[in-house]
Amino acid sequence: MVDKMDYVHGYSDRENSRLCDQASTLTMLLHHDTIYPSGSRVLEAGCGVGAQTVILARNSPKASITSIDISGESVEKARLLTEKEGVTNVSFQVADIFDLPFEEETFDHVFICFVLEHLKNPLDALLSVKKVLKKEGTITVIEGDHGSSYFYPRSDEAMQTIKCLINIQELLGGNSLIGRELYPLLNRAGFKSVSISPRMVYVDSSKPDLVEGFTKNTFNAMVEGVREQALELKMIDEKTWTKGINDLYRAAGQEGTFCYTFFKGTATK
Repeated sequence: MVDKMDYVHGYSDRENSRLCDQASTLTMLLHHDTIYPSGSRVLEAGCGVGAQTVILARNSPKASITSIDISGESVEKARLLTEKEGVTNVSFQVADIFDLPFEEETFDHVFICFVLEHLKNPLDALLSVKKVLKKEGTITVIEGDHGSSYFYPRSDEAMQTIKCLINIQELLGGNSLIGRELYPLLNRAGFKSVSISPRMVYVDSSKPDLVEGFTKNTFNAMVEGVREQALELKMIDEKTWTKGINDLYRAAGQEGTFCYTFFKGTATK
């Protein structure tokens, strides 16, 4: 649901793989308690390539899900992914979260995952989806917070690489620290019964699936993805960058640990 020029991670095949690794690795942590009733209409605002869509649809097989994204290319990839996975309760549409092509109070539930962090006006996006949500309908929002990442062994250089990712997203008008802001955002948008649940990922070598799926293939890959921009903007020199990335991978090694916190917000209209 962001302009292609504003999406900090890009639209490469590697990014598609990263999104799918992230979704599959974090399914239980982030999605186990999102289940919609039979017959309910759900809007997924900002489906991207469908990595979360498949999980959402499988958790609520008798709900009718409409998944939208501003990128036609992403919508097509999401459609192909759901077909491949045998998901049949989702329809797709190219649409702008700020200008939704639906009547007011169309949906029973709204689901937004990893979208607000990329938007220049996240409050306006929440107000927009609120219009198409029925009275007493629910909204679920999931966002990360890059400032919540910490790891062992400690490395100033690794922290500088993460700071580059945070700064570049800010330059593009986004906010990769938005997870900590979900409570005030949902309140400002006028939602009721706002509840925020932090979901921490802790990884060490006793959890090899998380080491590969999250530390390496999700978080480290996300940081590595901004190398070109960070060097070009002179946010960091190449020597520091290389050491920082190597240190992030050291945290994924036998003696390393890594932590990161997501925030899941729920509320009603």
